[in-house]
Amino acid sequence: MKTKLLYCLLILLTAFGGRAQKSKAHNPVIYADVPDLSMIRVGDTYYMSSTTMHMNPGVPIMKSNDLINWKLVNYACSAIEDNNDKLNLDNNKNDYGRGSWASSLRYHKGIYYVSTFSGTTGKTYIFSSKNIENGPWKRTVLNNSYHDHSLLFDDDGKVYLVWGSGKLYIIELENDLSAVKEETKRVLIENASAPGGDQIMLPSEGSQLFKIKGKYYLFNICWPKNGMRTVIIHKADAISGPWEGKIGLQDLGAAQGGLIDTPDGKWFSYLFRDAGGVGRIPYLVPVKWENDWPILAENGKVPETLDLPANKSLIPGIVNSDDFTRKSGENDLPLVWQWNHNPDNSLWSVRERKGYLRLKTKRTDSSFVQAKNTLTQRTFGPKCSASTMLEISNMKEGDLAGLALLQKEFGFAAVKIENSTKKIVMTDAEKGIQREIESIPLNQNKIYFKAECSFENKADTGRFYYSLNGKEWISIGKPIKMPYTIPHFMGYRFGLFNYATQNTGGFADFDYFHINDKITIQ
Repeated sequence: MKTKLLYCLLILLTAFGGRAQKSKAHNPVIYADVPDLSMIRVGDTYYMSSTTMHMNPGVPIMKSNDLINWKLVNYACSAIEDNNDKLNLDNNKNDYGRGSWASSLRYHKGIYYVSTFSGTTGKTYIFSSKNIENGPWKRTVLNNSYHDHSLLFDDDGKVYLVWGSGKLYIIELENDLSAVKEETKRVLIENASAPGGDQIMLPSEGSQLFKIKGKYYLFNICWPKNGMRTVIIHKADAISGPWEGKIGLQDLGAAQGGLIDTPDGKWFSYLFRDAGGVGRIPYLVPVKWENDWPILAENGKVPETLDLPANKSLIPGIVNSDDFTRKSGENDLPLVWQWNHNPDNSLWSVRERKGYLRLKTKRTDSSFVQAKNTLTQRTFGPKCSASTMLEISNMKEGDLAGLALLQKEFGFAAVKIENSTKKIVMTDAEKGIQREIESIPLNQNKIYFKAECSFENKADTGRFYYSLNGKEWISIGKPIKMPYTIPHFMGYRFGLFNYATQNTGGFADFDYFHINDKITIQ
């Protein structure tokens, strides 16, 4: 009898332990492309900004109450510039992998500040607002592109900006951040990569500067040759130095970020990691303090689990389905959507036909990646799928409309109007060259498409399907490999698109966009 009781108790303890383990948070915190994160806490609420480069609107702002589960609440800008051919995909130019890069998010005396920079325009942009979730934002432009910069509001009222790669610089700004004080520019650290060794492939960049209990801490990333992405931390008693540096973390390639504390006094470091086709994904590691140094992770290792609330689905906070039905007063597009480059707002609508997204054409394009008004959402891991239905009766000769997986080596399933006939086509772009893989005749004006992605164990594979009735799905073309390429510098995106190759004035109507965290077709 005692043996049976002990056996039952062991089972209960094991089950409880399993549930307790599952109730903890796990890394990655967000299994989707959210790189270059900058984070603050205001009271018991956390805010985070990130990079979406050539996507519009730009500089996303996310909110969390527990550091683990995040939702999009705003964007700092609708477009960094609206009269730039590269940003507008005009005159056969584009801005893939550029646009706006790493941002710095700060809160000071009741005002939120988020700054970013652009190699495309050669400028730095500072956006400020008393209401980070609803705006409005004040826009300030500095006529210099301060690479991977960080803002710091010091206790004496001075405002600093630190930037650079390898050699790091510092400069003061006016109190209202309207301009820099050029005469204050100086070298902050001559060789910030030095703690990583003599053989450096990527010099220290991604600066994030903090002042904690009277001391200054500067976080950077560097990449030693034959090594991995590495956290470098410098510490000083005064902003003028001297600065002492050391390796903060060298595990899994998790790097580039900074420090955040909780209301109850716990500390974490937020970082991100390259994860292949899904993009660059956020991680958290616990921090303890020894001799005024932040000690990252657990015995130098990024933990799988965290003593924080369990992760929930990225749906609906980061990605979400959309039936394109809008009530009076609602925004035309929820925050989960971003356009590929600056859109032409005269060529899309969710109001012209109730319950549909209409994408119209006004010019001809020779390739999918040069076409305007592709509407996107992130893919996410470990597996995900998206589906849509579109009506095609108003497409014109040469038009293509459908569902894409967007990166340099993209793929899509679409309807193509060719020689006055309708065709279902699957196209890929292996090595960046667009080519049609399969074509099937179509004899109706409604068509359903589905795209499925697997990032599990770095599979980085996508498949396309079509259906004539929305129930029975048929594979088309071939699976595509989904490599993360530097020219686009972004994880794969689902995209709804319609573009013309011969005649303008046509349009396609998308009935819905459904997104799922499972692959529904095995």
